[in-house]
Amino acid sequence: GIDDFTQDERAALEFHGGETEALRRLRHYFWEKDLVSTYKETRNGLLGSDYSSKFSPWLSQGCLSPKLVYHELKRYERERVSNESTYWLFFELLWRDFFRLMGKKYENRIFMKGGTQGKPLRHLKNNTDLFSIWAEGRTGVPFIDANMRELNATGWMSNRGRQNVASFLVKDLKVNWQMGAEYFESLLLDYDPCSNWGNWNYVAGVGSDPREDRYFNILTQAKNYDPKGDFVRTWCPELADVPVEKIHRPDLLSEQERKEYGVNGYPKAVVRIEKWAT
Repeated sequence: GIDDFTQDERAALEFHGGETEALRRLRHYFWEKDLVSTYKETRNGLLGSDYSSKFSPWLSQGCLSPKLVYHELKRYERERVSNESTYWLFFELLWRDFFRLMGKKYENRIFMKGGTQGKPLRHLKNNTDLFSIWAEGRTGVPFIDANMRELNATGWMSNRGRQNVASFLVKDLKVNWQMGAEYFESLLLDYDPCSNWGNWNYVAGVGSDPREDRYFNILTQAKNYDPKGDFVRTWCPELADVPVEKIHRPDLLSEQERKEYGVNGYPKAVVRIEKWAT
């Protein structure tokens, strides 16, 4: 049978399946809170339920129609406000459709190591040791570990987090991107074959984007999107007492500071974090 699932109190949103819950979320985001009107400004958030629409789990399961979201969005623009934020949500729907089109066009190629381009990626290895460290949130890079731990505990990760952990696995650890895509497939509440594998193609540089080297400076990303370290502290409690100036740089802590802040259980980084600081 299926084991009972206990909701993690840190979860971004307590997801419940079904059309009724999907429509409730739609009303909340559009009509009750007017959150769609500020979507562009909040969409890169990491904590809380309302920084993004969170429609994707219901869309992926067929509980919510993308056409309904579109028509509700257009009604919202007519009756309340039409701005860059409402357009940006529409753009996200188009992005979803684009990946579905790529799935229809390229079929099984989206699952292959060379992606839709059929590009050889001999430098990416099936390194199970590095993969496990990444998957378990034990890389020693706080921003990466926090996002992976959120995924493992809740089945959810923000869009900003997904881009960063994918880039880190492929570009920094040189691990086969397919392993990351399969891991996401096994855990994401909003898993959709085309969106998941299409995005991994995109990050790995084997998809349709002409900008092949989509590399994320993890330290810059962490400072931009988690400037006070609140997200890291939420998911990496070992770092809860580390001051702001070093929350994303535990490699700078002296042995005395590691003892003082109680972070001796946090792993040393598997990469040189200072490379992002130059």
